[in-house]
Amino acid sequence: MRTLSAYIHIPFCASRCGYCDFNTYTAAELSRDGTSITTTTYPDRVIAEINWLRNQSLAEDRQISTVFFGGGTPTMISAANLVRILDAAKTAYGFADDAEITTEANPDSVSLENLETLRNGGFTRISFGHQSSARNVLQILERTHTPGKTWQAISDARKAGFEHVSVDLIYGTPGETDQDLAETLNDVAKADVDHVSAYSLIVEPGTKLAARVARGEVAQPSDDVAAHRYGIIDAALKNMGMTWYEVSNWAKPGGECRHNIAYWKNQDWLGIGPGAHAHNCGTRSWNVKHPAAWAALVDAGSSPTADLEYLDQTDIAHEEIMLRLRLREGLELKVLNEAGIAQAKLAVTEGLLEAADFANGKAVLTYQGRLLADGLVARLWA
Repeated sequence: MRTLSAYIHIPFCASRCGYCDFNTYTAAELSRDGTSITTTTYPDRVIAEINWLRNQSLAEDRQISTVFFGGGTPTMISAANLVRILDAAKTAYGFADDAEITTEANPDSVSLENLETLRNGGFTRISFGHQSSARNVLQILERTHTPGKTWQAISDARKAGFEHVSVDLIYGTPGETDQDLAETLNDVAKADVDHVSAYSLIVEPGTKLAARVARGEVAQPSDDVAAHRYGIIDAALKNMGMTWYEVSNWAKPGGECRHNIAYWKNQDWLGIGPGAHAHNCGTRSWNVKHPAAWAALVDAGSSPTADLEYLDQTDIAHEEIMLRLRLREGLELKVLNEAGIAQAKLAVTEGLLEAADFANGKAVLTYQGRLLADGLVARLWA
């Protein structure tokens, strides 16, 4: 049976980071747009959408196995209100006994007290956006926290009883050096975390960082540098007892993020909040993007869905290749057509896929294959 997850989008941020193109808003931006959506009025709308969704799916008998609060900065909403939203989802759908409940957080948006409220309210996992320990890198990224705040937040999360604690890193930022990255990884090694996500900096169109790059104020990130830094990260995390289980994610045994694995395995999930995406048995849908437009529809008891698409078998097979190949457990070769199998054989000879796994019917990336995963997907989808 396909599993059911829930993604709950919290669109608030204290400030907008220069590299970010997520569907997020500062209080000033929302005020300028004339919306009444605030961190205190938002939770009731989220709960209303949860209940509306449940009423539309009377035959839905699956319990939710994972919940992920993302953003934005979910912890800009009070811990009590985050727990209230979680309780509403549990009441509406029911949770599996071992449900994984995650929230993202900025290190400067939490305290021991509200972390205890979250943990006591059912949250089991927290992911802190650290990005880098180098102040010059944080300045380029326009992050608001100081490096030391992350480690205090992690310590407080453990004191509060969180079972799993993760940090997000960004590498390849213009001006970052190998020493900057080494400093970051040394800090991670001393912290009580069991999961790390590390992403190469991408300059997204329309962001402040893209404008700075276009003006020549900041250099364009280098793919070669990013590949070199990925190797540094992979080696360091391996020494910390973490194994890669997805191209950009490493964990100690048992620390893997089950919610994100559900995405990579193309399971089903609810999408709640402005701009949130959902998937149900080959149907993808997404909500209207702006919080004011989304809230108006929720308040009216109407569907906040902006549009949807139905995936045919060709689409589903393509996504299977794109998503599962990124996982350490790999892709079943039976998903590939004859031309794709031929490309997979060639990739084995090129050192991009593990030969032993190929012999056992799976395409599993080698280290070199991880660096070239996107291009390999295009080849296998022949």
